[in-house]
Amino acid sequence: MKTHAQAVIIGGGVVGVSVLYHLAVAGMRDVVLLEQNELTSGSTWHAAGGVTTLNSDANVSRLQKYTFDLYRELEKTTGLSCGIHHNGGIYLAADDGQMDFLKLIHSRARTLKMDTELISVSEAKARNVLIEEQHFKGALWREDGGHVDPWLVTQAYASAARELGAEINRFTKVMALNARPDGSWDVVTDKGTIHAEHVVNAAGLWAREIGRMVGLDLPVLAMEHHYLVTEALPELEGLEREIINTSDFTGEIYLRQEGKGVLLGTYEQNCRPWSPITTPDDFHSQLLPNDIERIAPELERGFKHFPALARAGIKKLVNGPFTFSPDGNPLVGPVKGLRNFWVACAVMAGFSQGGGVGLVLSRWIKDGDPGQDVLAMDVSRYGPYATPAYTAIKVDENYKRRFRLAFPNEEMPAARPLRRTPIYDSLKQRGALFGANFGLENALWFAPKGVEPVENPTYRRSNAMPFVREECLTVRERVGLYESSNYGKYEITGKGSRTWLDRVFACRIPRPGRMCIAPMLNSSARIIGDLSIACLAEDRYLIIGSGFAETFHMRWFWSSDPPDNVFIRAASSTLTGFSIAGPHARQVLQKLTHQDLSNEAFRFFAVREMALGMSPAIVCRAGFTGELGYEIWVTPDYQQTLFDEIMMAGEAFGIGLFGGRALSSLRLEKNYGSFNKDFRPDYTVGETGLDAFVDFNKPDFVGKSAAVAEKESGPKRRFVVFSVDAPQADVIGYEVVLKDGEPVGYCTSGSWGHFVGKSLAAGYVPTALAGDGETFEIDILGQHCRAVIVERPLHDPDGLRLRS
Repeated sequence: MKTHAQAVIIGGGVVGVSVLYHLAVAGMRDVVLLEQNELTSGSTWHAAGGVTTLNSDANVSRLQKYTFDLYRELEKTTGLSCGIHHNGGIYLAADDGQMDFLKLIHSRARTLKMDTELISVSEAKARNVLIEEQHFKGALWREDGGHVDPWLVTQAYASAARELGAEINRFTKVMALNARPDGSWDVVTDKGTIHAEHVVNAAGLWAREIGRMVGLDLPVLAMEHHYLVTEALPELEGLEREIINTSDFTGEIYLRQEGKGVLLGTYEQNCRPWSPITTPDDFHSQLLPNDIERIAPELERGFKHFPALARAGIKKLVNGPFTFSPDGNPLVGPVKGLRNFWVACAVMAGFSQGGGVGLVLSRWIKDGDPGQDVLAMDVSRYGPYATPAYTAIKVDENYKRRFRLAFPNEEMPAARPLRRTPIYDSLKQRGALFGANFGLENALWFAPKGVEPVENPTYRRSNAMPFVREECLTVRERVGLYESSNYGKYEITGKGSRTWLDRVFACRIPRPGRMCIAPMLNSSARIIGDLSIACLAEDRYLIIGSGFAETFHMRWFWSSDPPDNVFIRAASSTLTGFSIAGPHARQVLQKLTHQDLSNEAFRFFAVREMALGMSPAIVCRAGFTGELGYEIWVTPDYQQTLFDEIMMAGEAFGIGLFGGRALSSLRLEKNYGSFNKDFRPDYTVGETGLDAFVDFNKPDFVGKSAAVAEKESGPKRRFVVFSVDAPQADVIGYEVVLKDGEPVGYCTSGSWGHFVGKSLAAGYVPTALAGDGETFEIDILGQHCRAVIVERPLHDPDGLRLRS
């Protein structure tokens, strides 16, 4: 065994060998994989091996497509079979909501250049003779996907990695991980110690144990998962090809052909976690006791929807553990505070996602960047709130909903409320319907008196629409108050703050008493963050950004080498906030302070520390609605008092509360993009239009050379806002944008513009097509809706109101 390696990968399942292979392909040949038993002896060996290319996140879908295509390449490279059954897949819909989902997926597939087709139930039955047509309304066929042999795929990865010089050590147990001051690691095993520049935790069922060696409590939990294989079915005799892999949302059943029989699995409601505290060391190549009674309700529905299965004998029952994260997506990437320590775990769909995970992680380790947007599976999407107790509750919820649709306007209830601000109860008493952002409750909309704050899950416009409209009109015509505590907040202090910020951010750093829009770029000039910086003093700054990205941004700050005289602190729990906006916003706040808030004394993008009523506050002349507005930040002990005082001061001006849904509508009426929805690491600063806030005259900043090169050549695509003739539904995200019937772009977000009376959508199209008034069509739930680019905002295009 080697005593030194560029990287040590811990875990010999499909994910670990994929990471090993991809690191070797990337040129890191001095890499070692350690497996405490035989390869594939954890979850990999009993996996069903299904492969699908579709995921609720478009970027994960791209990586799943890459994974499936990679299996062909592995076969060519190694001469070994991966046991590929390229038979595509069918999703069956039993009601209108499920049909809407399939229409959305079909539109997204065109964006991703994947081959799908909406088909009738009779056409679905022609591809899977087992379907009982009467239970379904329609189906979606996908060309990519199928299933593979788990053991053969793992061996192919391993063989290809060895050919490139990688080393695999089986039956080698990791005993300890010791960090060195230079960021490298001593990996202590029962066969000796390896000094490694990087360590990758791809330990699957044992990922928690490896994490605990370095002080991590990863949000991972294993669940028992059943599937069965039937005896031979007469209905399958004489078919020219295998039946197509089939997913049944209503039955919560997936099935595919296995020999002359069928493999059928389910995500049962009566689910059970496995080994919730510690994974046994001696659990290798083992199954769990069969408990078919737990899946009996799902099997009953499955037999009803696929009657031939009810007549078949059971050849084999499999019950084995798989690991899940709270939202079901993998945990991938570097961990803040642990130099050169990486995770690649909770990859439940290992044969759909393992190749993509290996690809992005190898780029990240070698080049310092994953090469594409991986926010949906970045380990940093969780914060300290993701405790083991939280993880257990959310994994249970996610497992039960694996085959149940998650509507875009639906909020998952498990483990809530968790994080609450002091005014949570006050907002609840006023009819708030809450969502959760980074574990923190935030109001989405408010029900008027006599109306229950309940929203019907749908892909179309919901029952909340009239209430959200009233909130939007309140902001545009009078004054509205929004609780902004769910924003990310960071305090930067110390003598070196300005110099460090000047390097990390692409904008001109504001002087005391001023704030600015602050794009943060990676070395390729892609968007890492769309934040704002408020300068409170020469050595004191408040940065505001997206709440979900707190750990993501703190990791980026930490990796940007702040000097000893710069101190960075996340302030999400120590600062609460409000946004007040509307024509009467100044008059309301002026009643609470002796300081002059006139436009001459307190200009747009000014920031000041002042007393508001009885509360010391930081007040910024800014907002996200396009109206005269202010953002206010106070410590939690003052929030309730200030809330009461603002509401009392605003009574005479018709003040009302508004939530996140109204904010989404208001910001699209102003052509404002939003980080995570519209601005993500896939997009360059020029493509987003955030280059308007870049100081190209600065000597240097992260991403400058790439940003300058793009400025000189011009971006290939542009962020635009469309006015859409959409009679029944608004854009959700990643719907295809068509020009003369051909895909040319896609949407990133959408909403009904309640004040302008238009359906609005944001997205990206080629620069040559990004002109004002250019017409397109957007496929919204199967309907091609005319869409026109509006270069200038439909509301207050000159920005006079927000600067008034």
